[in-house]
Amino acid sequence: MMEKTSPELNLDNLKAIRVVGRGAMGTVFLVHDQTTDPDASTPFALKMVEKSTLYTKFDGDRRARWEVSVLSRLNHPFLPNLLGTLETEEFMAWAVPYCPGGDLNVLRYRQTDRVFSSSAIRFYIAEIVCALEYLHRMNIVYRDLKPENVLIQQSGHITLTDFDLTRTLKPKSARPVEWAPEPVVTKDKAKHRRNLTWLITAVSEKGGLMKVKSARVSPVSRRRPSFSNGERSNSFVGTEEYVSPEVVRGEGHEFAVDWWALGILAYEMMYGITPFRGKNRKETFRNVLSCDPEFVGKRTDLMDLIERLLEKDPTRRLGYRYGAPEIKRHPFFKGLKWDLLTEVLRPPFLALKDEDETLKGKIDIREYFQNLRAPPSIPPSPLPSPSSDCRRNISLTEF
Repeated sequence: MMEKTSPELNLDNLKAIRVVGRGAMGTVFLVHDQTTDPDASTPFALKMVEKSTLYTKFDGDRRARWEVSVLSRLNHPFLPNLLGTLETEEFMAWAVPYCPGGDLNVLRYRQTDRVFSSSAIRFYIAEIVCALEYLHRMNIVYRDLKPENVLIQQSGHITLTDFDLTRTLKPKSARPVEWAPEPVVTKDKAKHRRNLTWLITAVSEKGGLMKVKSARVSPVSRRRPSFSNGERSNSFVGTEEYVSPEVVRGEGHEFAVDWWALGILAYEMMYGITPFRGKNRKETFRNVLSCDPEFVGKRTDLMDLIERLLEKDPTRRLGYRYGAPEIKRHPFFKGLKWDLLTEVLRPPFLALKDEDETLKGKIDIREYFQNLRAPPSIPPSPLPSPSSDCRRNISLTEF
């Protein structure tokens, strides 16, 4: 799909209502245009990066421009559309619609026992499948699926965000227009009824999510399975607990890494923890390579779906051969009207209106970055930062 020409934004006309989030690539503001929207009735999200820091952060300039390029080609209800861009001598920035419902991780923490119901999981996973299907048809592998990157729109539907780790890959051999694989048959329902005590204990010992420094991890081996003549990436990229076995092994990866991450996400929505998390990165990766996901309770179609998505051999993973249509046929989605997902008027949860959205912006963006560069007036606290409880990321990539 060709890139769309996006409107040029004027930084002098933009005022920030508040900071939505900060990451390695920049800062996201909730902003409004004082000239076209003086009452801030329709604010939008602005991802802002300083050029002075881009060149020292993981080839940041190329990643930032790549993300804008991807956004300019998207046209899907569960993916953001590019509202505008700006570039000055100091900054690069791009605007996308604001999602007031937060992300799936925030939403999960609001639920009873911090887990989703099966019906809610079905709804959100179905919409994510549709978004990934669209990207894959554009030959784009997402590579960064995790709860924090699944945002909730005002309507209650999802939007994927953060596309700086995406990459275009040549597809595998052309698939037939009409295909009819055998229906998915669930595995023995009496198997794999296991106990999650060791997993729950591992989480409670630390009291929450953890964050460690981003670092490249040496692959365990260099085996090269057949990927049916499709292009593979050899980058080590992703979020630690969501990284697939083929990435850990350094054997090259393609679109199936997104289906692995979908299995991890579904498991976390079901149990509130990821299936392979260890006490440290090394143990996590060892679990990814050697352990099976553990389940408790009566065997369900959701458990079977997760197991098939978490197949360690990517060529045997659900979705590898036929893509999203293969996943859509799984019994967990039986009866789902895929073509009517966008017309669902009452998703599981509706986004609450944020009162701050109706306020006029009070943050000058240039002053905000100037204050960040200013030396601290007091020595930094020796106490650990609250951000140390965040999820561990390893977002290095080589294009």
